[in-house]
Amino acid sequence: MSGGEPMVRRGAVRAVASSLGRSAATALITLAVVIGAWFAIIAVLDISPFLAKTPLDVIDWLFVREDAPENLAKVWGLLLITLADASIGFSVGLLVALLVALAFALSRGLEQALMPMALLLRSIPLVALAPILMLIFGRGITMTAVMGAIVVLFPALVTIAFGLRSASAQIADVITVYGGTRLTVLRTVALPSSMPAFFAAVRISVPAAITGALLAEWLATGQGLGYSITTAVAQVKNFEVWSSVVAVTLASVVLYALAQLVENIVLARMGAAAIGDAHRP
Repeated sequence: MSGGEPMVRRGAVRAVASSLGRSAATALITLAVVIGAWFAIIAVLDISPFLAKTPLDVIDWLFVREDAPENLAKVWGLLLITLADASIGFSVGLLVALLVALAFALSRGLEQALMPMALLLRSIPLVALAPILMLIFGRGITMTAVMGAIVVLFPALVTIAFGLRSASAQIADVITVYGGTRLTVLRTVALPSSMPAFFAAVRISVPAAITGALLAEWLATGQGLGYSITTAVAQVKNFEVWSSVVAVTLASVVLYALAQLVENIVLARMGAAAIGDAHRP
């Protein structure tokens, strides 16, 4: 082992620790800004307390009142259903986006042919597509996967495709000169250099997948927070509405911060591995 490798490992550990601190700080700052804006909007607009609930009202409904355990159990159970639905749309949408982006990287003609179709699909409101999708896929888990994937697909595809195109042209030319194929360039140059773009797509896809799950639950499946919120609004259950919105917002913030943390750790380890390779004789 060369003398530089322990130093590289210590640097990677420090980078991971710093990433943890930054992710926690970002989540706390975001939460503080949201709570502050929440209080400010209610105060400035002078919204009726019957309609608008403050963070203190939500905490009281979920944790303090006599029926708080039942309220918390209901919101938590519905949130788990929504997160499960979101995970399906997230996985399907991100996987399809990655595969299509790789195909685009190998064939520019394929990109020119299919990218307008993806743009067209993204431009049609899901509310308008929902009846057609329900006729084709029904109201079950397949519908949830399709709607979530549609929401996730286009932004993730554009971001990943841009990352794959940002690879060094000079290094790609060197590999080509020495007999490498497009697939070799993709595997050795484009994919590693596109990792920041891939994780950016992951971060973008997290809230998008939750939005897609809420839409699918509202329009099709009749389960989870998406359906519960619309039902609570119709029944004027304002405490439940606000508490459900808070729950899904907090879940989005936490999952976004988690995605950012994973990104920082992976990129730090990749950088440390590259430096370690450079120190080897």
